Amino acid sequence: MKNVCDLYATAPAARAFRFIPRIPARQVIHAPLPMRPGHIERQEFEYHRHGASGLIASRNVVTGEVESRLIQPTRTEADFAQHIADGIALHPTDWHIFVLDNLNTHVSETLVRLMIAHDHLQISDEMLGVKGKSGILKNRKPREAFLEDPTHSVRFLYTPKHCSWLNQILGRCQGPSRVGSAFWCAGR
Repeated sequence: MKNVCDLYATAPAARAFRFIPRIPARQVIHAPLPMRPGHIERQEFEYHRHGASGLIASRNVVTGEVESRLIQPTRTEADFAQHIADGIALHPTDWHIFVLDNLNTHVSETLVRLMIAHDHLQISDEMLGVKGKSGILKNRKPREAFLEDPTHSVRFLYTPKHCSWLNQILGRCQGPSRVGSAFWCAGR
């Protein structure tokens, strides 16, 4: 958690920092239970999921601007990697640090391969390995270590488990309520 907070505190203007959330599209099923003497208004906990809306957004911490967003029906590792590529293309000569939660698409084979191509890294097939078997691609841990490498021009910083609240874009995209939150953010 300290590394994310330190990054926020020292964000230099020369670098673009982006924050990527995944926001479910939800709608409350029942109206709130009205107040009664001795009881406050109560919100029903049940909701109807309208999927995961496929909202991926990036915010530049230095300027506060939401620079790119992608809204579509899916949120696959290919969708996420494309969003990262699009975000990098906005500032192709900058160094980038993306702060992310622990969603599996944030440490995917597709993302590792994108970063290798972006930095023109010379990595042998043996070192890269095979997903589920060996090398960088073996499992989440070596992929995450590779993506966090501070020597890369694009690197990723992962929030600790249960700390996605550190992701600054979440507050902006939650909107005034969870109903239609993805569309509220899209209109910003």
